[in-house]
Amino acid sequence: MKKLLSLVFVLILSTTLAACGSGEDKPASGESKKLIMGTSADYKPFEYVDTANSDEFIGYDIDLANMLADEMGYEIEIKDMEFSGLISALKTGQVDFVLSAMTPTPERQKNVDFSDVYYTAKDMIISTKNSGIQSEKDLDGKTVGVQLGSIQQDAAEELSKSIKLKVDTRDRIPELIQDLQNGRFDAIIIENTVANGYLDKNEELQGNTMNVNEEEAGSAVALPKDSQLTGEFNDALKKLKDSGELDKLAEKWFDGEQ
Repeated sequence: MKKLLSLVFVLILSTTLAACGSGEDKPASGESKKLIMGTSADYKPFEYVDTANSDEFIGYDIDLANMLADEMGYEIEIKDMEFSGLISALKTGQVDFVLSAMTPTPERQKNVDFSDVYYTAKDMIISTKNSGIQSEKDLDGKTVGVQLGSIQQDAAEELSKSIKLKVDTRDRIPELIQDLQNGRFDAIIIENTVANGYLDKNEELQGNTMNVNEEEAGSAVALPKDSQLTGEFNDALKKLKDSGELDKLAEKWFDGEQ
């Protein structure tokens, strides 16, 4: 009987020790392998929802985020919000990183860190074909719409210092297109890659590319100040670039026009 009790005790002790051992392998609190990504899903083909087919987020940035997450060993959860609130969400810990075609401007770099640039595009003036607008100088005396918090807003406000120009903002790109079409704006300024999708669908609209500094037109991943994730994202981006995966991604979403 004593041998039986001893055997039972040993089995219980072994089970307890095994359970304790497995607990040590679990990540500590706050070390979850899931990252929350902030984006503004109104920016086709970078991030958007094809509502006719599903409610899933798709686009260049979404694919890139998943590729980066796979490379780094994370899962991601996507939070859709207004573009103008992304930096604030990052600073207050609502999201772990922002991937939303965001340019690392000096002003933004005061508040957050950025990865290396993963894509470079240009701004485009969109107007109706009968507007007579072909370049920046033709915006003199006009009302121009831009997305709130975007670098296009910065560009338009800088332009207003040299010509008579009224700058108005909207939260989402479709709102800008709608208000251009209904005559509230004489023109809008958005990124050329995004603009091309709307130009293809609206024959009455035209686009003219603006002159921009290439170093100020890139998109990068935004992260909290001094985050160790910045180095991880840069390493993963380099691997994707060196392997040719970034080129394949650009071909998929932009027909190779990068």
